[in-house]
Amino acid sequence: MIELSHINKSYPIGNNELPVLQDINFKMDAGELVSIVGTSGSGKSTLMNIIGLLDQPSKGKYLLNHNEVSTLDDDQRSEIRNKTIGFVFQSFFLLPKLTALQNVCLPIQYRHEHFPDVTSRALHILERVGVKQYANHKPNELSGGQQQRVAIARALIGKPTVILADEPTGALDTQTSSEVMNLFKELNRNEKTSVIIITHDPTIAEQCNRVVRIQDGLLESQ
Repeated sequence: MIELSHINKSYPIGNNELPVLQDINFKMDAGELVSIVGTSGSGKSTLMNIIGLLDQPSKGKYLLNHNEVSTLDDDQRSEIRNKTIGFVFQSFFLLPKLTALQNVCLPIQYRHEHFPDVTSRALHILERVGVKQYANHKPNELSGGQQQRVAIARALIGKPTVILADEPTGALDTQTSSEVMNLFKELNRNEKTSVIIITHDPTIAEQCNRVVRIQDGLLESQ
């Protein structure tokens, strides 16, 4: 499903280049639950941005669902990203003026295609993640854990190939973090949802079926 081959990423600093990722090789099959764990400055956020089609590698090849995506332009990456990748972030990024239901439906509005019964599907997903009763609540009326469940529902609405979760428990207390991780594991186990969790926390990473460690822009183990 995902294959990164000899991926490098550098950023220009004056007349020099700052290497951030170095010869990254990574594969992920459909239905896996994988963590990418590393400290601040390890390159994990840059790697996430490339996997999520938010950035392009300087060198190397990226195959997503057997399609080469590393050389696509911004519009092409945006279209594929909207249809194949569901994002969950540490800060939730729910729009404050919209209800939970409206936030979940939002990604579909950016698609240039017919997507039937969006509201019914959104309510069904909110029920799956345990917050259907808060469908008409706005984010400031929800706890952090409830907001993250809404964010997960939003990531699922478009039937993505993979959920990409960036520090999804970073803003949550220990109990709520456990509940959110259990939800990811349940979605992966029962519905075969593919999930990549980016984290600095080894205790979160080790709850996944496979742990990939990154340090100084290099993958240490797969």
